[in-house]
Amino acid sequence: MTFWDAVAALPLGSLVILALALLIAFAFEFINGFHDTANAVTTVIYTRTLPATPAVIYSGFLNFLGALITVLFFGAAVAFSIVNLLPVDLLIDARSDAALVMVLALLLAGVTWNLGTWYLGLPVSSSHTLIGSILGVGMANSLWEGTGLSGVNWAKAGEVGLGLLLSPLIGFILAATLLLLMKQVLKEPRLYRPPEGDDRPPRWVRVVLILTCGGVSFAHGSNDGQKGMGLLLLVLIGFMPVHYALTVNRPEMAPDVLQAAAAIRTEFAQHNVELSPQLDADLTYITTRLTGRTNLEELATVEETDAAGNPVNVRWELRQAILRTKRTLQAMESVPERYPAAMLERLHEIRKKQLTPAIEFVPLWVVIGTALALGIGTCIGYKRIVITVAEKIGQTHLTYGQGAAAEAVAAATILGADFAHLPVSTTQVLSSGVAGTMAANGSGIQAATCRKILLAWVLTLPACVTLAAVLFWIGRGIVG
Repeated sequence: MTFWDAVAALPLGSLVILALALLIAFAFEFINGFHDTANAVTTVIYTRTLPATPAVIYSGFLNFLGALITVLFFGAAVAFSIVNLLPVDLLIDARSDAALVMVLALLLAGVTWNLGTWYLGLPVSSSHTLIGSILGVGMANSLWEGTGLSGVNWAKAGEVGLGLLLSPLIGFILAATLLLLMKQVLKEPRLYRPPEGDDRPPRWVRVVLILTCGGVSFAHGSNDGQKGMGLLLLVLIGFMPVHYALTVNRPEMAPDVLQAAAAIRTEFAQHNVELSPQLDADLTYITTRLTGRTNLEELATVEETDAAGNPVNVRWELRQAILRTKRTLQAMESVPERYPAAMLERLHEIRKKQLTPAIEFVPLWVVIGTALALGIGTCIGYKRIVITVAEKIGQTHLTYGQGAAAEAVAAATILGADFAHLPVSTTQVLSSGVAGTMAANGSGIQAATCRKILLAWVLTLPACVTLAAVLFWIGRGIVG
């Protein structure tokens, strides 16, 4: 089954809503471009390193490269930290109209809050916006269905929340520390004074500022670009769960998954570890469905029924079996003292190379489309946030040294979060980094602006949770 086959199978109403949902999802990433990435170009513009137009084009291009290169060569773990916040089973188990309402509610909530805060010139976190919207629809759906708050993966939410909570603190402390170290090593006074008249930084400082701007832009693309991809995957899974249950990038890996199931059994047998009934059943299902098959797309024609005689989607059931197997192996790795080290090492390799790619993937058109939306968005509408960060956080104009320190720390922090598979806020890291350098430089901080920014940071998550939940309830009330 191709993408177009899956699209053609949708009713006209669902097809229209799918087109709308994809448009809003790309719009979210477009807005993210000029909302968040304005932080990256602030320093090069306000230190007169580059004029505004080439600065934003340069930043936009590196945002595009960051989103594209990171996913193509290093995987999309950050994207799936977003996807896994909302158990995708909710999109499948719910009636189709409820799933559509869920997706549209979280999209509209995210776009509304981002546009509103941008209009006010407040550099809030698009990450908080997206995550709050996902949590809002997840909780609203489970409350609607009478299942408490089970509609959210709270363990994953805790991991994501920790990254978002710590990143601004890290940005403030490290940027302040770096600036103080620079003052000890680089004694040139003009690095730490606001530029006067037509003064421009020394050539070597300009190179550093351009490189740090590029580093923040690339890092933002690599991290926030994946969040947009995760958002689009929620849309695609919600509307076309059969097609996107298993990888469309490498459908020929059916023999690899089959081999993985056999290798897992072998490892358990060789080390005299008993298979749990669920793992045994999942491995059996994988083996039964993939024996003799060379392509995962062949499963689209396989018919199956459950105990009640209802039709079952084989591709989705296979996804669930692979996902449960993957989680079982991950759980084993969390208690290494209970299993032989050689066994865990081999199971880790099987999970990473043969199981995970079958269910965690980003279609190439989603990667390119998200990267383009982020890059183009960077070039438009950046001025409101730039003015706030450069002129309204500190009591004096941004200095050359402050710009270099804040951006170097932001780039390093965001890239480090990529390796830790955590989504962090570019806005929070860089804005808090600027504040840290202002404090370290004795430049003073504008308390009124910082209070507004802090209030916006604090309110973003609960506001988006509430907005998404309200939109979901309204939508459910309309569709019944």
